[in-house]
Amino acid sequence: MMTEVRNYIGGSWNMPASGHSMEVTNPATREVIARTPQSGVAGVEEAVKSASAAFPTWRKTPVGERVQYLFRLKQLLEEYFEEIARITTIENGKTLTESKGELRRGIENVEVACGTPVLMQGYNLEDIAPGIDETMVRQPVGVIAIITPFNFPSMIPLWFLPYAIACGNTVIMKPSEKVPLSLQRIVELIDEAGIPPGVVNLVNGSKPTVDAILDHPVIRAVSFVGSTPVARYIYARSAAAGKRVQCQGGAKNHAVVLPDADMDSTSQIIADGAFGCAGQRCLAISVVVTVGEARKSFQETIGGLASDWRVGFGLEQGVQMGPVITPSSKERIEQLIAKGINDGARVVVDGRGAKIPSCEDGNFLKPTVLDGLSPKSDLIDTEIFGPVLSTVHASNVEEALALVSNSRYGNQASIFTTSGASARKFKSEVPAGNVGINIGVAAPMAYFPFSGWKDSFFGSLHAQGRDAIEFYTDKKVVVERWPKSWSRKF
Repeated sequence: MMTEVRNYIGGSWNMPASGHSMEVTNPATREVIARTPQSGVAGVEEAVKSASAAFPTWRKTPVGERVQYLFRLKQLLEEYFEEIARITTIENGKTLTESKGELRRGIENVEVACGTPVLMQGYNLEDIAPGIDETMVRQPVGVIAIITPFNFPSMIPLWFLPYAIACGNTVIMKPSEKVPLSLQRIVELIDEAGIPPGVVNLVNGSKPTVDAILDHPVIRAVSFVGSTPVARYIYARSAAAGKRVQCQGGAKNHAVVLPDADMDSTSQIIADGAFGCAGQRCLAISVVVTVGEARKSFQETIGGLASDWRVGFGLEQGVQMGPVITPSSKERIEQLIAKGINDGARVVVDGRGAKIPSCEDGNFLKPTVLDGLSPKSDLIDTEIFGPVLSTVHASNVEEALALVSNSRYGNQASIFTTSGASARKFKSEVPAGNVGINIGVAAPMAYFPFSGWKDSFFGSLHAQGRDAIEFYTDKKVVVERWPKSWSRKF
């Protein structure tokens, strides 16, 4: 049965008046499972009014009281953990294990945001001049918008939402129209947790809804995750409207493999990093740079792993990788594989034309490995966002670092080695915001910022931890003097 997708505004569920909607399909079967309504300008305006009305009372609610709702939400997310993970797998296509891992990372952010009474504290200094004291306090920004992508429908909203409301802001969330169901279920739990009406609002839609959010004068800040072209667009349009913005963009993540690495474990870790979530994550390993003698041994092991990777419906036991999100995504990925081959790459494993029994209509590709991609190929710096791993070769660590540095992206880079000196040089010099040492997916814990450099991030404050507190608060500095001559005598 199809699930009804609704907006949540002012503590009530409703359907937008437009009547327009878009199909939501299960990527593994192409079955229509829901329809996403298009809210447009009217839906955003309604949500803004609700959030604005709730803000004055919410910001004056003691922070210790605000986080009590997060404690309740955490309990509810644990209680309905399995259900939410299944919803994510059905609408996104990733395996159930991956959906559980995603939600667990989201819950960790709820836990960290429960520490906002400490994280939000300011500081003060007495006697900056005779009889004068100075204090810095943090206050909420106002109405916040959160725009999230299809690839992590439960985790990424929780990168932002808990911190924003714990700091005293009110929020409008817009999920990807491709995957509205996971966030809708989470918002149902937020409602069950008893958070006051208007503090959290959910609007559904596509680009017109996003543009209405970016242009609305009452919305003070925007948090976004998505591709680099869209991140650049949202950053520019929001900044032009005077908003503070944090936009996580795309990536082309490199892993450097040295000859002294343990090749069996390295290959397994890299395979997980490249093919997990069907390569549809901003920390996916896209390019492996083998150094010296590592080239032959790595290719021997990675080819076998990729060929044996188990692909299928994510709810089935033993499946390691599900489909990509849409037929157009599958077509685009297959075209990019063909381009890499035309540019001179050798096919080690070809995942095109995959057919999965009982899921013949699904958006399936199998892992693909291309060797010797030319540095002059456009594909070397194109975010494929699929289960495609390219390998290139370098003679030494310096040459490998140069290859990584040439990328316009800087989200993540990893090195695999048993040499402390090589690892130290790499982590010091590599131009990436998230760095792994013998780690394939260097995803920061919730109390660290999810960093990103160059075209992988637009803004100055990242998601998670202290950066989130900084982003969702304004600093107010108070300088005060109370001369004795002004004091009343009783």
